[in-house]
Amino acid sequence: EVLSRINQAALKEASELDLSGLGLRSVPQQVWNLSNLSFLDLGHNELTALPSEIGYLTNLTGLVLAGNQLIELPPEMVKLVQLDLLSVPDNHLTALAPEMFDLANLTYLDLSGNQLTKLPPEIGGLTSLRDLDLHNNQLTALPPEIAQLAQLRILSLGQNPLTALPPEIFKFPDLEELYLGAANLSILPPEIGNLTAPKSLFLGGNQLTALPAEIGNLTALTSLSLNGNQLTALPPEIGNLTALTSLSLNGNQLTALPPEIVNLTGLRHLSLNGNQLTALPPEIVNLTGLRHLSLARNQLTDLPPEIGKLTRLTILSLYGNQLTELPPQIGNL
Repeated sequence: EVLSRINQAALKEASELDLSGLGLRSVPQQVWNLSNLSFLDLGHNELTALPSEIGYLTNLTGLVLAGNQLIELPPEMVKLVQLDLLSVPDNHLTALAPEMFDLANLTYLDLSGNQLTKLPPEIGGLTSLRDLDLHNNQLTALPPEIAQLAQLRILSLGQNPLTALPPEIFKFPDLEELYLGAANLSILPPEIGNLTAPKSLFLGGNQLTALPAEIGNLTALTSLSLNGNQLTALPPEIGNLTALTSLSLNGNQLTALPPEIVNLTGLRHLSLNGNQLTALPPEIVNLTGLRHLSLARNQLTDLPPEIGKLTRLTILSLYGNQLTELPPQIGNL
């Protein structure tokens, strides 16, 4: 079947070739003759190495190598000057050849699920990069040169043993999505407030005990996830995030919500499962756009009658509290 696909591609002078999931342990030599290829998918095979001949495919704009057993990428990758997308997640990469970072047209780079312990300073050469996925590696720091990626829109750094956030990540002027889940973070530095463009911020599964007031500067945020931390309170500045539509705070140690939360009138999804809330502020009635309100596994003994005014609710989760009765107004939902 492999040779059949290659021969078909040669006959048709095809621009795309999909050899994914075929159990390949090496790439057939005939592939390197397909000079018209712009997209090659070798994902989910059993490749342990990529031969130097990859450099022959100079028209490639997309290369997928996901789910193999690669321990390195050949320096000949530098010849793929038109490469726009490079996807190499779930391999065994421990380091990257500096030459790889001469791919000036690369906009998407996925290196997640490898064994990278550091990035070379040359990463700053990928000046067209818009989406960089490094989650689930062994990175403890980032090189300062990463700040040169001025076009970056999406940065995924979760599941790395970072312990502290490198200052460089606060220098991306147009960053829209930042994923920092399960990164061993105990402190969110005030510099987070320099990132005024993000729409999504994911900080779940860390050890944060507090949020800096500067979180209120992220006024473009539509989604904020802080599940599985150790937060005992939210700063009043949380009320500045008026663009929020989703706020997830499951599995923290919150005992109360700040009154300013009622400023978040655009909220559709508010999730507070597994905290230590004993009461809800009556002003929660201001959150009239709420569709989903999760309050399970808290210490609520009653609900404010005003909850009956949240008429757009489609999901209200209350199990695992200490409620003995519900207000009659809940019948309005």
